[in-house]
Amino acid sequence: MTIGGYTMLKWKDLLCEDRIRTSSRKKTEQQDYVTRNEFEADYDRIVGSSSVRRLQDKAQVFPLQKNDFVRTRLTHSMEVSAIARSLAKTVGMSLEKNGEFNREDTEKLMGMLQTAGLIHDLGNPPFGHYGETVIRNWYKEVVLKEKKEHDPHYKMKQEDYDFLYFDGNVQNLRIVTKLQTLNDQYGANFTYGTLATIIKYPYNSVNSKNEKNKFGYYKSEEDIITKIWRQTGLKEGVRHPATFLLEAADDIVYICDDIEDGVKKGYIPWFKEYDNLEKEFGTEEKYAEIFGNLKAIQLNKDMTEEERILTHVRLFRNFVQGYLIKSAVKCFLNEYDKIMNGQYELNDLLKNDEKLIKKMKKITVIYCFACDEVLTLEVVGNRVIRELLDIFYNALITSNYKIIEDTTKYEGKIYHMISDNYKYIAKFDYNKGKSRTLENITDYDKIHLIVDFISGMTDSYAVLLYKKLVGINLPE
Repeated sequence: MTIGGYTMLKWKDLLCEDRIRTSSRKKTEQQDYVTRNEFEADYDRIVGSSSVRRLQDKAQVFPLQKNDFVRTRLTHSMEVSAIARSLAKTVGMSLEKNGEFNREDTEKLMGMLQTAGLIHDLGNPPFGHYGETVIRNWYKEVVLKEKKEHDPHYKMKQEDYDFLYFDGNVQNLRIVTKLQTLNDQYGANFTYGTLATIIKYPYNSVNSKNEKNKFGYYKSEEDIITKIWRQTGLKEGVRHPATFLLEAADDIVYICDDIEDGVKKGYIPWFKEYDNLEKEFGTEEKYAEIFGNLKAIQLNKDMTEEERILTHVRLFRNFVQGYLIKSAVKCFLNEYDKIMNGQYELNDLLKNDEKLIKKMKKITVIYCFACDEVLTLEVVGNRVIRELLDIFYNALITSNYKIIEDTTKYEGKIYHMISDNYKYIAKFDYNKGKSRTLENITDYDKIHLIVDFISGMTDSYAVLLYKKLVGINLPE
Protein backbone atom coordinates (compact mmCIF):
# COMPACT_ATOMS: atom_id res chain seq x y z
CA MET A 1 0.00 0.00 0.00
CA THR A 2 1.38 3.41 -1.02
CA ILE A 3 0.39 6.79 0.43
CA GLY A 4 1.66 10.00 -1.14
CA GLY A 5 4.56 8.20 -2.80
CA TYR A 6 5.54 6.41 0.43
CA THR A 7 5.09 2.70 0.98
CA MET A 8 3.02 1.86 4.04
CA LEU A 9 4.88 -0.53 6.35
CA LYS A 10 3.17 -3.75 7.37
CA TRP A 11 3.38 -5.25 10.84
CA LYS A 12 3.27 -8.72 9.28
CA ASP A 13 6.72 -7.96 7.86
CA LEU A 14 7.97 -5.76 10.70
CA LEU A 15 7.37 -8.57 13.21
CA CYS A 16 9.46 -10.94 11.08
CA GLU A 17 10.49 -13.97 13.14
CA ASP A 18 12.81 -15.46 10.51
CA ARG A 19 16.57 -15.57 11.06
CA ILE A 20 19.62 -15.40 8.78
CA ARG A 21 20.36 -19.02 9.67
CA THR A 22 17.20 -21.09 10.04
CA SER A 23 16.77 -21.82 13.71
CA SER A 24 17.00 -25.42 14.92
CA ARG A 25 14.31 -24.60 17.49
CA LYS A 26 11.21 -26.52 16.38
CA LYS A 27 7.74 -26.53 17.83
CA THR A 28 6.04 -29.78 18.66
CA GLU A 29 2.38 -30.38 19.43
CA GLN A 30 3.36 -31.01 23.05
CA GLN A 31 5.16 -27.66 23.28
CA ASP A 32 2.50 -25.54 21.62
CA TYR A 33 0.71 -24.56 24.82
CA VAL A 34 3.89 -23.16 26.45
CA THR A 35 5.86 -22.06 23.44
CA ARG A 36 7.74 -18.75 23.34
CA ASN A 37 7.48 -16.50 20.32
CA GLU A 38 10.77 -15.98 18.49
CA PHE A 39 11.41 -12.55 20.02
CA GLU A 40 11.17 -14.01 23.50
CA ALA A 41 13.59 -16.68 22.30
CA ASP A 42 15.97 -13.84 21.24
CA TYR A 43 15.88 -12.53 24.80
CA ASP A 44 16.52 -15.94 26.32
CA ARG A 45 19.48 -16.66 24.07
CA ILE A 46 21.27 -13.36 24.85
CA VAL A 47 20.42 -12.61 28.49
CA GLY A 48 23.12 -14.94 29.83
CA SER A 49 25.76 -14.04 27.24
CA SER A 50 29.24 -12.66 27.91
CA SER A 51 28.30 -9.49 26.01
CA VAL A 52 25.47 -8.73 28.42
CA ARG A 53 27.53 -9.69 31.49
CA ARG A 54 30.30 -7.28 30.49
CA LEU A 55 27.84 -4.39 30.79
CA GLN A 56 28.06 -4.69 34.59
CA ASP A 57 31.58 -3.19 34.37
CA LYS A 58 30.90 -0.51 31.77
CA ALA A 59 30.14 3.04 32.85
CA GLN A 60 26.76 4.70 32.55
CA VAL A 61 28.01 8.07 33.88
CA PHE A 62 30.62 7.25 36.54
CA PRO A 63 33.36 4.78 35.47
CA LEU A 64 35.26 2.31 37.67
CA GLN A 65 32.97 2.49 40.69
CA LYS A 66 33.99 0.31 43.64
CA ASN A 67 30.43 -0.11 44.90
CA ASP A 68 26.95 -0.77 43.51
CA PHE A 69 25.66 2.65 44.52
CA VAL A 70 25.12 4.00 41.01
CA ARG A 71 24.01 2.48 37.73
CA THR A 72 26.19 0.63 35.26
CA ARG A 73 25.38 -0.07 31.61
CA LEU A 74 23.87 -3.36 32.74
CA THR A 75 21.40 -1.93 35.25
CA HIS A 76 20.60 0.86 32.78
CA SER A 77 19.90 -1.70 30.04
CA MET A 78 17.68 -3.76 32.33
CA GLU A 79 15.60 -0.67 33.08
CA VAL A 80 15.37 0.27 29.39
CA SER A 81 14.27 -3.29 28.62
CA ALA A 82 11.45 -3.04 31.17
CA ILE A 83 10.24 0.38 30.00
CA ALA A 84 10.45 -0.66 26.33
CA ARG A 85 8.30 -3.71 27.06
CA SER A 86 5.74 -1.52 28.83
CA LEU A 87 5.61 0.90 25.89
CA ALA A 88 5.13 -2.04 23.53
CA LYS A 89 2.27 -3.43 25.62
CA THR A 90 0.43 -0.09 25.75
CA VAL A 91 0.86 0.56 22.03
CA GLY A 92 -0.02 -3.03 21.14
CA MET A 93 -3.24 -2.95 23.17
CA SER A 94 -4.21 0.33 21.48
CA LEU A 95 -3.65 -1.26 18.07
CA GLU A 96 -5.75 -4.25 19.17
CA LYS A 97 -8.70 -1.92 19.74
CA ASN A 98 -8.76 -0.80 16.12
CA GLY A 99 -8.25 -4.32 14.82
CA GLU A 100 -4.72 -3.81 13.52
CA PHE A 101 -3.17 -6.12 16.13
CA ASN A 102 -4.27 -9.27 17.87
CA ARG A 103 -2.98 -10.37 21.28
CA GLU A 104 -0.25 -12.49 19.69
CA ASP A 105 1.06 -9.44 17.81
CA THR A 106 1.17 -7.45 21.05
CA GLU A 107 3.16 -10.20 22.73
CA LYS A 108 5.58 -10.28 19.82
CA LEU A 109 6.11 -6.52 19.99
CA MET A 110 6.66 -6.80 23.74
CA GLY A 111 9.25 -9.55 23.32
CA MET A 112 11.00 -7.68 20.53
CA LEU A 113 11.34 -4.46 22.52
CA GLN A 114 12.28 -6.24 25.74
CA THR A 115 15.18 -7.83 23.84
CA ALA A 116 16.14 -4.62 22.02
CA GLY A 117 16.17 -2.71 25.31
CA LEU A 118 18.51 -5.24 26.91
CA ILE A 119 21.01 -5.22 24.03
CA HIS A 120 20.85 -1.60 22.86
CA ASP A 121 24.16 -0.68 24.55
CA LEU A 122 26.19 -3.85 23.96
CA GLY A 123 28.48 -2.02 21.54
CA ASN A 124 29.50 0.77 23.91
CA PRO A 125 33.29 0.80 24.48
CA PRO A 126 35.02 1.25 27.86
CA PHE A 127 34.46 4.63 29.55
CA GLY A 128 31.06 5.22 27.99
CA HIS A 129 30.41 7.73 25.24
CA TYR A 130 33.80 9.29 25.83
CA GLY A 131 35.33 5.99 24.70
CA GLU A 132 33.57 6.45 21.36
CA THR A 133 35.18 9.88 21.00
CA VAL A 134 38.61 8.45 21.78
CA ILE A 135 38.28 5.80 19.03
CA ARG A 136 37.10 8.41 16.50
CA ASN A 137 39.94 10.79 17.31
CA TRP A 138 42.51 7.99 17.23
CA TYR A 139 41.40 6.91 13.76
CA LYS A 140 41.59 10.47 12.47
CA GLU A 141 44.92 11.33 14.08
CA VAL A 142 46.72 8.04 13.46
CA VAL A 143 45.22 5.96 10.66
CA LEU A 144 43.94 8.74 8.37
CA LYS A 145 47.06 10.79 8.97
CA GLU A 146 49.24 7.87 7.84
CA LYS A 147 47.10 7.30 4.74
CA LYS A 148 47.34 10.95 3.72
CA GLU A 149 51.07 11.09 4.38
CA HIS A 150 51.49 8.06 2.13
CA ASP A 151 49.19 9.53 -0.55
CA PRO A 152 48.59 13.32 -0.44
CA HIS A 153 45.65 12.84 -2.85
CA TYR A 154 43.99 10.15 -0.79
CA LYS A 155 40.19 10.36 -0.79
CA MET A 156 38.30 8.95 2.14
CA LYS A 157 36.16 5.85 1.59
CA GLN A 158 33.18 4.39 3.41
CA GLU A 159 35.59 2.18 5.37
CA ASP A 160 37.23 5.34 6.75
CA TYR A 161 33.94 6.95 7.73
CA ASP A 162 32.98 3.74 9.55
CA PHE A 163 35.72 4.40 12.13
CA LEU A 164 35.89 8.18 11.85
CA TYR A 165 32.27 8.21 13.09
CA PHE A 166 32.56 5.11 15.29
CA ASP A 167 29.43 4.62 17.36
CA GLY A 168 28.45 2.02 19.94
CA ASN A 169 25.04 1.57 18.32
CA VAL A 170 26.69 0.49 15.09
CA GLN A 171 29.08 -1.83 16.92
CA ASN A 172 26.01 -3.28 18.62
CA LEU A 173 24.68 -4.64 15.32
CA ARG A 174 28.08 -6.19 14.57
CA ILE A 175 28.15 -7.90 17.96
CA VAL A 176 24.77 -9.60 17.70
CA THR A 177 25.16 -10.59 14.03
CA LYS A 178 28.77 -11.80 14.20
CA LEU A 179 30.88 -11.33 17.32
CA GLN A 180 28.59 -12.95 19.91
CA THR A 181 29.64 -16.30 18.52
CA LEU A 182 27.57 -19.28 19.57
CA ASN A 183 28.57 -21.98 17.14
CA ASP A 184 29.00 -20.30 13.77
CA GLN A 185 29.54 -16.99 11.94
CA TYR A 186 26.02 -15.65 12.56
CA GLY A 187 26.55 -14.38 16.10
CA ALA A 188 23.43 -14.57 18.23
CA ASN A 189 21.41 -15.22 15.04
CA PHE A 190 18.55 -12.95 16.08
CA THR A 191 15.27 -12.53 14.24
CA TYR A 192 15.18 -9.95 11.45
CA GLY A 193 12.58 -8.01 13.44
CA THR A 194 14.84 -7.61 16.46
CA LEU A 195 17.85 -6.68 14.30
CA ALA A 196 15.84 -3.99 12.48
CA THR A 197 14.65 -2.53 15.78
CA ILE A 198 18.16 -1.78 17.10
CA ILE A 199 19.17 0.21 13.98
CA LYS A 200 18.53 3.80 15.10
CA TYR A 201 19.98 5.45 11.99
CA PRO A 202 19.13 3.34 8.93
CA TYR A 203 21.86 4.53 6.55
CA ASN A 204 25.59 4.05 6.08
CA SER A 205 28.48 6.14 7.37
CA VAL A 206 28.88 8.14 4.15
CA ASN A 207 25.29 9.37 4.33
CA SER A 208 25.69 10.02 8.07
CA LYS A 209 27.07 13.48 7.37
CA ASN A 210 23.46 14.64 7.10
CA GLU A 211 22.58 13.50 10.65
CA LYS A 212 25.26 14.63 13.12
CA ASN A 213 27.60 11.90 11.85
CA LYS A 214 25.27 9.20 13.14
CA PHE A 215 24.82 6.05 11.08
CA GLY A 216 23.48 2.53 11.44
CA TYR A 217 25.83 -0.04 9.96
CA TYR A 218 29.38 -0.63 8.78
CA LYS A 219 30.30 -1.53 5.23
CA SER A 220 31.19 -4.97 6.57
CA GLU A 221 27.52 -5.59 7.47
CA GLU A 222 25.94 -4.34 4.23
CA ASP A 223 24.88 -7.84 3.16
CA ILE A 224 23.12 -8.36 6.48
CA ILE A 225 21.36 -5.00 6.15
CA THR A 226 20.12 -5.92 2.67
CA LYS A 227 18.54 -9.07 4.12
CA ILE A 228 16.99 -7.15 7.02
CA TRP A 229 15.42 -4.58 4.69
CA ARG A 230 14.09 -7.29 2.38
CA GLN A 231 12.56 -9.37 5.17
CA THR A 232 10.97 -6.50 7.12
CA GLY A 233 9.80 -4.27 4.25
CA LEU A 234 12.10 -1.45 5.36
CA LYS A 235 14.63 0.42 3.27
CA GLU A 236 17.52 2.85 3.56
CA GLY A 237 16.48 5.88 5.62
CA VAL A 238 13.29 4.32 7.06
CA ARG A 239 13.24 3.31 10.72
CA HIS A 240 11.42 0.34 12.12
CA PRO A 241 8.43 1.80 14.05
CA ALA A 242 9.50 -0.09 17.19
CA THR A 243 12.82 1.79 17.10
CA PHE A 244 10.98 4.99 18.05
CA LEU A 245 9.68 3.24 21.15
CA LEU A 246 13.14 1.84 21.96
CA GLU A 247 14.76 5.26 21.74
CA ALA A 248 12.00 6.79 23.88
CA ALA A 249 12.56 4.09 26.52
CA ASP A 250 16.30 4.82 26.54
CA ASP A 251 15.70 8.56 26.93
CA ILE A 252 13.05 8.12 29.64
CA VAL A 253 15.42 5.98 31.68
CA TYR A 254 18.72 7.82 31.41
CA ILE A 255 17.33 11.37 31.70
CA CYS A 256 15.89 10.59 35.14
CA ASP A 257 18.41 8.01 36.32
CA ASP A 258 21.47 10.17 35.62
CA ILE A 259 20.01 12.85 37.88
CA GLU A 260 19.25 10.33 40.64
CA ASP A 261 22.79 8.93 40.43
CA GLY A 262 24.26 12.44 40.49
CA VAL A 263 22.29 13.17 43.66
CA LYS A 264 23.41 9.87 45.22
CA LYS A 265 27.03 10.78 44.51
CA GLY A 266 26.52 14.15 46.17
CA TYR A 267 27.22 16.23 43.08
CA ILE A 268 23.73 17.62 42.42
CA PRO A 269 22.24 20.00 45.06
CA TRP A 270 18.84 18.40 44.63
CA PHE A 271 16.39 20.63 46.49
CA LYS A 272 17.90 23.73 44.88
CA GLU A 273 17.58 22.28 41.39
CA TYR A 274 14.14 20.85 42.10
CA ASP A 275 12.90 24.28 43.20
CA ASN A 276 14.15 25.69 39.89
CA LEU A 277 12.33 22.97 37.96
CA GLU A 278 9.12 23.55 39.91
CA LYS A 279 9.24 27.32 39.34
CA GLU A 280 9.74 26.85 35.59
CA PHE A 281 7.40 23.94 34.89
CA GLY A 282 5.11 23.57 37.92
CA THR A 283 2.50 25.95 36.53
CA GLU A 284 2.14 24.04 33.23
CA GLU A 285 -1.02 21.98 33.26
CA LYS A 286 0.58 18.88 31.75
CA TYR A 287 3.16 18.72 34.55
CA ALA A 288 0.74 19.55 37.37
CA GLU A 289 0.41 15.91 38.38
CA ILE A 290 4.18 15.46 38.78
CA PHE A 291 4.72 18.45 41.03
CA GLY A 292 1.33 18.11 42.72
CA ASN A 293 2.05 14.50 43.74
CA LEU A 294 5.45 15.45 45.12
CA LYS A 295 4.00 18.36 47.10
CA ALA A 296 1.32 16.11 48.58
CA ILE A 297 3.79 13.55 49.93
CA GLN A 298 4.85 14.04 53.53
CA LEU A 299 8.33 12.67 54.10
CA ASN A 300 9.01 10.94 57.42
CA LYS A 301 10.22 13.52 59.94
CA ASP A 302 12.64 10.99 61.43
CA MET A 303 14.59 10.79 58.18
CA THR A 304 18.07 12.23 57.97
CA GLU A 305 18.63 15.02 55.48
CA GLU A 306 20.38 12.60 53.16
CA GLU A 307 17.46 10.16 53.33
CA ARG A 308 15.00 12.99 52.60
CA ILE A 309 16.99 14.05 49.53
CA LEU A 310 17.34 10.51 48.13
CA THR A 311 13.68 9.67 48.76
CA HIS A 312 12.51 12.89 47.12
CA VAL A 313 14.67 12.51 44.00
CA ARG A 314 13.59 8.88 43.65
CA LEU A 315 9.92 9.90 43.79
CA PHE A 316 10.59 12.65 41.26
CA ARG A 317 12.22 10.08 38.97
CA ASN A 318 9.24 7.74 39.26
CA PHE A 319 6.64 10.45 38.56
CA VAL A 320 8.56 11.89 35.61
CA GLN A 321 9.13 8.47 34.07
CA GLY A 322 5.43 7.64 34.44
CA TYR A 323 4.49 10.90 32.75
CA LEU A 324 7.02 10.48 29.90
CA ILE A 325 5.82 6.93 29.19
CA LYS A 326 2.30 8.29 28.63
CA SER A 327 3.66 11.17 26.56
CA ALA A 328 5.69 8.83 24.30
CA VAL A 329 2.73 6.51 23.70
CA LYS A 330 0.44 9.45 22.93
CA CYS A 331 2.92 10.86 20.41
CA PHE A 332 3.44 7.45 18.76
CA LEU A 333 -0.31 7.01 18.26
CA ASN A 334 -0.81 10.60 17.10
CA GLU A 335 2.01 10.30 14.56
CA TYR A 336 1.20 6.69 13.71
CA ASP A 337 0.41 7.19 10.02
CA LYS A 338 3.60 9.17 9.42
CA ILE A 339 5.65 6.58 11.31
CA MET A 340 4.14 3.73 9.31
CA ASN A 341 4.87 5.33 5.95
CA GLY A 342 8.38 6.53 6.82
CA GLN A 343 7.52 10.23 6.92
CA TYR A 344 8.02 10.95 10.63
CA GLU A 345 11.29 12.85 10.40
CA LEU A 346 11.62 14.20 13.95
CA ASN A 347 12.66 10.76 15.23
CA ASP A 348 11.57 11.74 18.74
CA LEU A 349 8.44 10.66 20.60
CA LEU A 350 9.26 13.06 23.47
CA LYS A 351 9.24 16.17 21.30
CA ASN A 352 6.38 17.72 23.29
CA ASP A 353 8.51 17.69 26.43
CA GLU A 354 11.71 18.96 24.85
CA LYS A 355 12.04 21.97 27.14
CA LEU A 356 11.76 19.94 30.37
CA ILE A 357 14.10 17.26 29.04
CA LYS A 358 16.75 19.80 28.02
CA LYS A 359 16.61 21.34 31.48
CA MET A 360 17.06 17.96 33.15
CA LYS A 361 19.94 17.04 30.85
CA LYS A 362 21.60 20.36 31.63
CA ILE A 363 21.56 19.55 35.34
CA THR A 364 23.50 16.34 34.68
CA VAL A 365 25.94 18.05 32.33
CA ILE A 366 26.75 20.83 34.79
CA TYR A 367 27.12 18.77 37.95
CA CYS A 368 28.08 15.26 36.76
CA PHE A 369 29.83 15.28 33.41
CA ALA A 370 31.91 18.28 34.47
CA CYS A 371 32.82 16.99 37.95
CA ASP A 372 36.46 16.23 38.80
CA GLU A 373 35.83 12.50 39.18
CA VAL A 374 34.35 12.03 35.70
CA LEU A 375 36.84 14.37 34.00
CA THR A 376 39.80 12.65 35.67
CA LEU A 377 38.59 9.20 34.70
CA GLU A 378 37.98 10.38 31.13
CA VAL A 379 41.61 11.53 30.97
CA VAL A 380 42.62 8.07 32.22
CA GLY A 381 40.25 6.45 29.71
CA ASN A 382 41.72 8.49 26.87
CA ARG A 383 45.23 7.28 27.64
CA VAL A 384 44.20 3.66 28.20
CA ILE A 385 42.15 3.29 25.01
CA ARG A 386 44.55 5.25 22.77
CA GLU A 387 47.62 3.36 23.90
CA LEU A 388 45.87 0.00 23.54
CA LEU A 389 44.80 0.99 20.02
CA ASP A 390 48.37 2.06 19.20
CA ILE A 391 49.89 -1.16 20.54
CA PHE A 392 47.60 -3.48 18.59
CA TYR A 393 47.62 -1.31 15.46
CA ASN A 394 51.41 -1.18 15.30
CA ALA A 395 51.62 -4.92 15.81
CA LEU A 396 48.98 -5.94 13.26
CA ILE A 397 49.11 -3.34 10.51
CA THR A 398 52.81 -2.77 10.03
CA SER A 399 53.93 -6.41 10.27
CA ASN A 400 54.08 -9.36 7.90
CA TYR A 401 51.38 -11.96 8.56
CA LYS A 402 54.01 -14.61 9.32
CA ILE A 403 55.41 -12.41 12.10
CA ILE A 404 51.92 -11.72 13.47
CA GLU A 405 51.20 -15.45 13.76
CA ASP A 406 54.59 -16.23 15.34
CA THR A 407 54.21 -16.18 19.12
CA THR A 408 57.99 -16.01 19.56
CA LYS A 409 57.81 -12.47 18.11
CA TYR A 410 56.48 -9.40 19.98
CA GLU A 411 53.80 -8.86 17.32
CA GLY A 412 52.72 -12.48 17.62
CA LYS A 413 52.38 -12.18 21.38
CA ILE A 414 50.15 -9.11 20.96
CA TYR A 415 48.00 -10.84 18.34
CA HIS A 416 47.69 -13.91 20.57
CA MET A 417 45.98 -11.77 23.25
CA ILE A 418 42.97 -11.07 21.04
CA SER A 419 39.91 -13.25 21.69
CA ASP A 420 39.63 -16.22 19.35
CA ASN A 421 36.06 -15.46 18.29
CA TYR A 422 37.09 -11.96 17.14
CA LYS A 423 39.94 -13.46 15.11
CA TYR A 424 37.58 -16.06 13.66
CA ILE A 425 35.16 -13.38 12.42
CA ALA A 426 37.97 -11.17 11.07
CA LYS A 427 39.22 -14.04 8.92
CA PHE A 428 35.84 -15.36 7.83
CA ASP A 429 34.98 -14.67 4.19
CA TYR A 430 31.21 -14.16 4.10
CA ASN A 431 31.15 -14.15 0.29
CA LYS A 432 32.74 -17.58 0.02
CA GLY A 433 31.41 -18.94 3.31
CA LYS A 434 34.80 -20.08 4.59
CA SER A 435 37.76 -18.91 6.63
CA ARG A 436 40.71 -17.06 5.10
CA THR A 437 44.32 -16.91 6.16
CA LEU A 438 45.61 -13.81 7.93
CA GLU A 439 47.58 -13.05 4.78
CA ASN A 440 44.37 -12.48 2.82
CA ILE A 441 42.47 -10.12 5.10
CA THR A 442 42.51 -6.37 4.50
CA ASP A 443 43.64 -3.53 6.75
CA TYR A 444 39.95 -2.71 7.16
CA ASP A 445 39.40 -6.21 8.58
CA LYS A 446 42.41 -5.81 10.88
CA ILE A 447 41.19 -2.47 12.24
CA HIS A 448 37.78 -4.03 12.82
CA LEU A 449 39.56 -6.80 14.71
CA ILE A 450 41.42 -4.29 16.89
CA VAL A 451 38.34 -2.14 17.56
CA ASP A 452 36.15 -5.20 18.16
CA PHE A 453 38.56 -6.42 20.82
CA ILE A 454 39.17 -3.10 22.58
CA SER A 455 35.62 -1.74 22.41
CA GLY A 456 34.38 -5.05 23.84
CA MET A 457 36.49 -4.66 26.98
CA THR A 458 35.05 -3.67 30.33
CA ASP A 459 36.40 -0.53 31.98
CA SER A 460 38.40 -2.54 34.52
CA TYR A 461 39.84 -5.01 32.02
CA ALA A 462 40.96 -2.21 29.70
CA VAL A 463 42.86 -0.58 32.58
CA LEU A 464 44.30 -3.90 33.71
CA LEU A 465 45.52 -4.89 30.22
CA TYR A 466 46.98 -1.42 29.68
CA LYS A 467 48.94 -1.67 32.94
CA LYS A 468 50.28 -5.09 31.96
CA LEU A 469 51.34 -4.08 28.47
CA VAL A 470 53.16 -0.92 29.58
CA GLY A 471 54.79 -2.69 32.52
CA ILE A 472 52.95 -1.00 35.41
CA ASN A 473 51.59 -4.35 36.57
CA LEU A 474 53.04 -7.77 35.92
CA PRO A 475 50.74 -10.64 34.96
CA GLU A 476 49.70 -12.68 37.98
